Amino acid sequence: MSPAGPAWPRLRVLQALWALLVVLVAPWRLWAIKNTQECTWQVVLNNFETVGKKDASDRFVDQEPLYTVDKVFSLLVDAPIDPDEVRGLVSGKRERSWTCTPLGSGHLPTLSLQTYLGFPYYLKINYSCKGELFNLIPRYFVNVPSRPLWYTVDQTPVFILGGIPEEKAILLTDTNFKDFFLVELSIDSCWVGSFYCPQASFTATIFDAIATESTLFIRQNQLIYYFTGTYTTLHESNRGSERWVRVLANECIKKLCPVHFHSNGSEYVMALTTGKHEGYVHFGTITVSDYLVVLYTIPEFIPDARGLEFLMILGTESYTNFPMVPKGMSYNPYNNLLFIWGNFLLQSYNSENFIYLADFPKELSIKYLVNSFYGDTAIVTETEEIWYLLEGSYQVYKLFPSKGWEVHVSLQVMQQSSLYAPNETMVTLFYEDNKLYQLVYLIDHQQGRLVKRLVPVEQLLMYQQISNDYLLERQGSHLTLSFTNFCPFTVMRLRDLPNPQIYTRQERYRAQPPRVLEPWGFHSDNSLAVYQGLVYYLLWLHSKYDKPYADPVHDPTWRWWKNKKQDQDYYFYLASNWRSAGSVHVDMASYEKIYDLKAENELPERIFLDKGTSYRFSVFLTAREPEPVHAGASFQVQSQVGLAVVLADPGCIEAVVKEKVLVNRNSVLFWVTLSDKRFCFDQGISGHHLMKTSMLVKVVGSSGHCFQNTHQGPRMQGNLMVPVLIGCPPGKRLAFDITYTLEYNRLQNKHYFDCVHVDPEMPCFLFRDVFYPFFLIQDLVTGDSGSFQGSYVLKVVGGGPTLDTVKEYSEEDIYRFNSPLDKTDSLIWTTRNTTTTEDSAFNILSHNSLGIEWLCLENSPCHDTIPHSIFASEFFFKVLVSNRGVDKSTYCDYQLTFLLHIHGLPLSARRAFLILMVSASLFVGLVILYIISCLLSPYVVKACNVLCWKINNIIAWESYTYSTASDTRAFSNTSGTKSGESSGGISRVVSKVAEENKTDTKETLRKKSIS
Repeated sequence: MSPAGPAWPRLRVLQALWALLVVLVAPWRLWAIKNTQECTWQVVLNNFETVGKKDASDRFVDQEPLYTVDKVFSLLVDAPIDPDEVRGLVSGKRERSWTCTPLGSGHLPTLSLQTYLGFPYYLKINYSCKGELFNLIPRYFVNVPSRPLWYTVDQTPVFILGGIPEEKAILLTDTNFKDFFLVELSIDSCWVGSFYCPQASFTATIFDAIATESTLFIRQNQLIYYFTGTYTTLHESNRGSERWVRVLANECIKKLCPVHFHSNGSEYVMALTTGKHEGYVHFGTITVSDYLVVLYTIPEFIPDARGLEFLMILGTESYTNFPMVPKGMSYNPYNNLLFIWGNFLLQSYNSENFIYLADFPKELSIKYLVNSFYGDTAIVTETEEIWYLLEGSYQVYKLFPSKGWEVHVSLQVMQQSSLYAPNETMVTLFYEDNKLYQLVYLIDHQQGRLVKRLVPVEQLLMYQQISNDYLLERQGSHLTLSFTNFCPFTVMRLRDLPNPQIYTRQERYRAQPPRVLEPWGFHSDNSLAVYQGLVYYLLWLHSKYDKPYADPVHDPTWRWWKNKKQDQDYYFYLASNWRSAGSVHVDMASYEKIYDLKAENELPERIFLDKGTSYRFSVFLTAREPEPVHAGASFQVQSQVGLAVVLADPGCIEAVVKEKVLVNRNSVLFWVTLSDKRFCFDQGISGHHLMKTSMLVKVVGSSGHCFQNTHQGPRMQGNLMVPVLIGCPPGKRLAFDITYTLEYNRLQNKHYFDCVHVDPEMPCFLFRDVFYPFFLIQDLVTGDSGSFQGSYVLKVVGGGPTLDTVKEYSEEDIYRFNSPLDKTDSLIWTTRNTTTTEDSAFNILSHNSLGIEWLCLENSPCHDTIPHSIFASEFFFKVLVSNRGVDKSTYCDYQLTFLLHIHGLPLSARRAFLILMVSASLFVGLVILYIISCLLSPYVVKACNVLCWKINNIIAWESYTYSTASDTRAFSNTSGTKSGESSGGISRVVSKVAEENKTDTKETLRKKSIS
C-alpha cells in the first residue's frame, strides 16, 4: 500500500551520449586468425571529435550532427545490417543544454545532454564545468566530525552529503565519489524558536541529507525540505528556492532517518520530532504519523559480561554502573538482523531476544553504523574510531587507530601513495561492491583535497591475528618465531556451481568491435562510429523485444540478421579479400545475447527463487593437520571442520546439507541445497515486491581467522552471506505463441483463412472457427522458451472495428462481456470448459482447453459490426490473459495484453433480414423488368423500324426534291423554247415515281402485318 501524502515527482534521469573510447589493433588476415586476443574496451562519455585519443574523456558532449553517423552507415551497402533501420533511429535525436551560473566565487556546472541514436536507457549523469567549482576550503572539512552517507541502496543515481559548517551546501556525486563538487542550496531557512519548538541557536548547516531514486531530502535546524526538480535545476540559483519544498511545517524535527530499501514501489524516510510532539515518528512520505509498537525495553545499565565475548539478555544477568545511552538503530532486511547502539551494541534476529556484544568497550559511544548488507558492518564512534563486525559472529575488531593501521600507512608512505598524508580528516565511510571505502580530506604541502580510498579490512585483521598470536621458541642458540593459525581449514573451494544467470537474473550481450580492413589495422573515426551505432542498435533491439507476439526465434538479435543470414559466407568472403564497403567488416556472430555464462567458483551476488525452485552447490574443505589422537581418522576430519547454514527465514526457505568425508585427502565435501518452501509469497509481477531473506554459509570457527591470497589482495574466507529474493524473478514474461497457434488452428479447423490485407505481425482468425490460443513462458535471461502449462483467465478488456477506434472497457463491461454468469446477452465469447474461478465469474483455461467460440451477442460491442468495404466485417479485440489466483505452480503473476484480429463477423438478424429484403426486392424488380422487356421487345423493335423508315424516307424525299429542283432550273435555262412540253413530261414522271413509292410502302406494311 502506497504511503499517504503528496505525489513525489519522479526525477528524469536524462539520457546522454555513450561514446566508446577505443584504440585496438584489428587482425589483418581474418581467415588466418579465428580467435583474436581479448581486449578491454573503455566506455566513457566522449566528444565525437576526440574519439580515439588517449586519455580523452569529455564529461558532456556537444551536439553531434546527424549526417556524421548517417554518412558512415551509408557506406555499408554490403554489410549485414539494415541502414534504413539504423538511420531511422537517428531521427529522434534531440538536445538540451544548460549553462554555467555564477555562484559565489565559483560557477555551477555546465550541462549539455542529448539522446543519441534513440538510446532507450537511462544513464547516470556526470557533471563538470570549465569554470571554477565552489571552493573546497579547509574549514569545511578540517576537524569537522564525519557523517553517515544515506541513500536508497542500489537505486539512487547520486549521493549527497551534508555537514558543511555554516554553509547551505552539500557534496554531490554520481560516481561514488570518484569525482564530486560542492553545491549551494537555495532554501528559505527562516525559523523562529518557540515554546513548542525550543531552539538554542540557529545555523545554516545541512545536518541530514538523504538521496533516494526519486528525490532528495535535507534537514536544516528543525526544518525538512525535499526537492521537486531535476538534478540539473538543483544547481540553478534563480530557480532553486521554488524547487525545494518545505514539509511538516507545523512540526519540530530533530532527526531525519533513512529507509535503505524501497518497498511496494515506494520509497520511505522517517522524521523524529521534538518539542510538543516529542517521541512521534513521521514515516513514509513524511506526511503520515504511524502508530508505534514497543518491541523491546532497553535495560537501564550495561550488563556485566564477566569476560565473555557476548551475553544473552534474559533479565537474570547482573549489570554494571554504566548507564545505557541508546543513539540509534540499524536493520538489515536480508537477515533480519537488528542493531541497537549507543555506548553499547545489541543485536537480535527476531527483535525480541537480544545479545549484548561485550567486545565493544562501554567507554566509547557509537556515532553511526555502515552496513554492506552482505554480512559486513563498520562502526564509527564519536572519536572517529573505526570498528568492524562480521555478521553472524560476536567479535568486534578495531581497525583504526590500531597497530595494523600504522603499519599499513607506513608501507603506503614508502610507496609514495597519494591517498595518505600526515594531516587528514575522515568525511564519511561507505560500502561499494562489498568493499569499505573512506572519503578523506587530506592536507599535503598546504594543499587540501578530497580523496576516496579503500580501507584494507582483511590486511588489518591479518596483522592483528599475527601480532597477537605468535610464539618465540629457543632452538639451540637462537630464537624461532612461530605463529598460530586459528583457521580450521587450509583449502576451501566451491564446486558444482550452476550457471549463475538463472539465479542472478542478469541479461548479458556480446558486442565485439567491427574488423578494420586497413593496412595499419587501427580503428578510425568511421569504424568507431559504426561500432557505437551498432551497440546502440543492439540495445534498442533489446528494449523493443518485450512485445506480446513472440518471435519465431527467442533472441532479440534475431531480427537484426534474419533477412541476411543466408549471405553470411558472402560477407566473410568480401572481408577476407579486403573488399568490404567502408573498409569495415561487421560479423553477425559478434553480436549476440549470452545465455550460457559459466560460474566462476563463487556464489552469486544474489539468488532469485521462484515457487519450489532450489539452488545446489558443494563446498570442499581440507582440514588443517590435526594433532595425533587416538580417535578414528574420519572423526578427526569431521571434528576439525564443520559447516553451518544459517537461514534468515527458515519458515520460507530450507537448506539440506549432506557431507562426504574424504579420509585419504583429509577433506570433507559438503553438498548444500537451498529450496523454497512454497509458503511465504503469493503472486507478483516479474521482479516486483520480492521477499528479502538470506543464506549464510559459515565454516565453524573461521570468522575473522581465515583469509585467501588472491591477485587482488587477501580475501576473507569461511563466511559467505548471499541475499535471497523470493517471488517472481525478473526477466520472465508471458507471450502469445502466434506460430504454434496458427499451426494448431489450421490443423483443428481443417483450414485457415487470413485477412484480405495480410499483416505478418498480426495474423487474422475467422469468426466461425474455434479459436485455440497458446502462450509461451519466455525467460529473457537464460533464453528458455516453453509452452505455458499453467491455468489462466482470458478477458476481452477492449476493442474496436479498427485499430484507431480500439477503446478500453469498464470493469462492469468486462464482466458482462466475459462472465458466463451474464444474463444481459452481452457475451463476446464462450468455451466448453466447465472450470471457473471460485466465484464462478470467469472461465479458467489452459493449454488443454477445448477452444474459444466467438458469440458477439446482441448487447456486445462486436455485435452487428458494419463492414467498411465489400469484404466481411472485422474487429480488434484487446485481450488480457492472467494467471493470478488460478495458477499455483509459480509465484509469477503473468499478465499479457495483446490485440487479436478477428474477421468474418456476422451481421445481426435484423440487419441481415433488412439486407435480404432489399436484395430480394432488387432481384424481383430486375426479374420483372426483364420479363416486361422480353414481352414488349417486338413492338419496340417494330416501332423503332417504322420510326427509322420514316426518318429515312423524309431524308430521301428532301434530297430528291432538292436534286429535281436543281435539274429543272438547269433545263429551263438551256431550252427555253421547249418549256411547256418538258414541264408536262417531268410532271408525269414525278407523279409516276410517287405512285410507285406509295405502292411499295403499302406492300411492305401488308407483309409485316401478316408476319
